[in-house]
Amino acid sequence: MPIAFSHARHAPADVDVLGVPVAQGEPPGPGAELSDAFLAERGFEAKVGETLAIPDEQGGTVIAVGVGDPSAIDATVLRKAAAAFTRAAWKDASIATTLLDAAPPGLDRGVAAQAVAEGIGLAAYRFTRYKADGKASRIRSAVVAGSGGAKASAGVERGARVATAVNAARDLINTPASDMTPRKLAAFATDVAKREGLDVTVWDEKTIAKEKLGGLVSVAKGSDEPPRLIRLEYNPPGARATLAFVGKGITFDSGGLSIKTAYGMETMKTDMSGAAAVLSAMSLLPAFAPKVRVIGIVPATENMPSGHAIKPGDVFAARNGKTVEVLNTDAEGRLVLADALSLAAEAEVDAIVDLATLTGACQIALGLKIAGLMGNNDGWIDQVRGAADRAGEAVWHLPLPSAYRKHIDSDVADIKNVGPRYGGALTAGLFLQEFVGDVPWAHLDIAGPARSDDEDGWTVKGGTGFGVRTLLETALKFKKP
Repeated sequence: MPIAFSHARHAPADVDVLGVPVAQGEPPGPGAELSDAFLAERGFEAKVGETLAIPDEQGGTVIAVGVGDPSAIDATVLRKAAAAFTRAAWKDASIATTLLDAAPPGLDRGVAAQAVAEGIGLAAYRFTRYKADGKASRIRSAVVAGSGGAKASAGVERGARVATAVNAARDLINTPASDMTPRKLAAFATDVAKREGLDVTVWDEKTIAKEKLGGLVSVAKGSDEPPRLIRLEYNPPGARATLAFVGKGITFDSGGLSIKTAYGMETMKTDMSGAAAVLSAMSLLPAFAPKVRVIGIVPATENMPSGHAIKPGDVFAARNGKTVEVLNTDAEGRLVLADALSLAAEAEVDAIVDLATLTGACQIALGLKIAGLMGNNDGWIDQVRGAADRAGEAVWHLPLPSAYRKHIDSDVADIKNVGPRYGGALTAGLFLQEFVGDVPWAHLDIAGPARSDDEDGWTVKGGTGFGVRTLLETALKFKKP
């Protein structure tokens, strides 16, 4: 069930649990009487995200929540502390926290309040649809208490909305592939569009072929499930520019005829994490009202082996006319993105950002918590990186060396879909660059952070919804590169 969020100047007395911030070297924050000596006796060091539950005299519980060095408190620290508080209060129905008052004077109160609400909403998520006893959070109401007035109240509302959208992306990602086919993903997008007032267009397999989306057609050949091309549009009055979000929507990736191992397929229902991020980010735009037109494009299909599947050595023509030799059918994400990026470039947008669980090579380079950021325009890359920083989503700028372009030269077509073993994330980026023309473009390889095997801060096990908040921040602060 959803959490009812609210803001109040002071924490109410009738909640089950109260979370109180504790910074290192400072007295515990407002809301409850906590003794430094008492906390020290119990080994509490006030590290960011550290918690200690203490029964109070009224039968409730006070939870000390560490926020670390007071000079280093920012939105990310507050989000992480709020998430830790939520896990500590997991079994209680009503909670409140004064974490907002731990924000330093230089941090906007609306931003701080949004971070606290996001931390609570994101950490309270569990995917329990298929469990008889899912042990979901019992939290039903959360009060973010502290100064800030209307600005803080608006921040709490924004944080609740963002958390709901990210959690919707997580649901899409976590849903088994048989229950999240391209057609069902398109139906979800259509429902979102109707609810939020977005324009929506869905191309079926016949239109996809007619529109010469050769990459999407080729990858879809092996599956009994037909592909879909999903296009959402947010077009506010007086829009000053146009931005495109593109998300990889492989609802299940077997590797095709270049088949994966059994272990390699275990998590491949999550190969549409980029699509989920785009759809959820689009759902937020009407409420947040950035003054920029945004087009969201999702190519959706399964990648399956069969007698109809594309074969290594086959050649197809992408939407922009380039021919591609497919040497590895497990490098399929870039094939469907080729068409989607071509469509975005044709729409004469001012900038493009795509998200894709694209390469294991990026996981090897950056681990499982950092996305690779590549692109063709330094100013645009800086904008996307700044948006990710504000969202608290870790990205790292990787190069697209022109000297590596020769690695995707083909003997029989314009380009091939794989290069040598080393630098695979970069050659994948160079492949995608062939389909954006001169449009400023940024590529986020989210293969690592799109899924998590553990809980860390506001991140939960399974699909993480990585990228939703970065895309929102990108639209809100967008400037033509």
